[in-house]
Amino acid sequence: MSNTVSSVLDGSTLGLDSLEESDDPSPRYTFEDVSVVMGTYNEEAAIETVLSDIETVTDGQAEVVCVDGSSDRTPKIARDRGARVIEQEPQGYGVAVREALLTPTRPVVVTTDCDDTYPIEQLPDFLTAINNGADIVSGDRLSHGADAMPRVNRLGNRLFALLASTLLGRRVHDTTTGMRAYRREVIETIDWTENTGLSAELLIRPLMREYTVHEQPIEYRERAGKTTLAPLRGGAAITKSILKVCLEERLHHRLPSSRDWSHENPTTGFHLKRLLACLVSRRRRVNCHRVSAYRARFSLGSSRTIHLSVW
Repeated sequence: MSNTVSSVLDGSTLGLDSLEESDDPSPRYTFEDVSVVMGTYNEEAAIETVLSDIETVTDGQAEVVCVDGSSDRTPKIARDRGARVIEQEPQGYGVAVREALLTPTRPVVVTTDCDDTYPIEQLPDFLTAINNGADIVSGDRLSHGADAMPRVNRLGNRLFALLASTLLGRRVHDTTTGMRAYRREVIETIDWTENTGLSAELLIRPLMREYTVHEQPIEYRERAGKTTLAPLRGGAAITKSILKVCLEERLHHRLPSSRDWSHENPTTGFHLKRLLACLVSRRRRVNCHRVSAYRARFSLGSSRTIHLSVW
């Protein structure tokens, strides 16, 4: 597989053109092969509309899975609309969505949010891109402007995409979108570790493992109901996840093994491990002061490098 992000917006890629109709003899998926999954939390204002749209667009063929931690009528509405509902104690966005992703057995898994912000009518475009060879189809809200998104959120999402693009050494337009389609083998092959930052992890790890990711521009609508994400705390968690996941993938899958690092350059290997430990530690002060003013420099591919300092 080719490590690439393609975009139908401008045909630009990180090595390939936009996806074209495939001659691959592998099975052509229909909506009978699709599971649409979501984490739900007190979304009674929108859940019925979202489920009705899914039923209409897929002609009732797609399976729907909701992992729910609500205290309102959300799970009852979802069951009445034919969704499979898995109830769990609220533990955060990533815990719910990870459970939703791993539950279905159909070969194509689509994530969406239950707040009616995503265009369910574009599900056929996502399935077409999967049939044309994409491993992941990622909805790009920002290329169309995302005017319905609160200004602070829009700015934050652009900064997340800029940070991820810099670390990856390739352009991605929307790192934190909640609307994506995945081949199920991608979901099952990778261990997912993040909670608030899961949406970014679901894009970054596959990209760095050479899966083909296709960005599909989508319209973004004003949400129904109240948001449960605190912008500053959530933004900090997502930023930390992007840094952590990029470092983990670079160290574990792109660079020599830790044994090779220690053998070839014991000092560099030691400090890279310490740097990663500081970034992922929940207790930021523990041992981090011992890496005083250390600067890590390592290859990001071609001639690119990243410089990170920890004080």
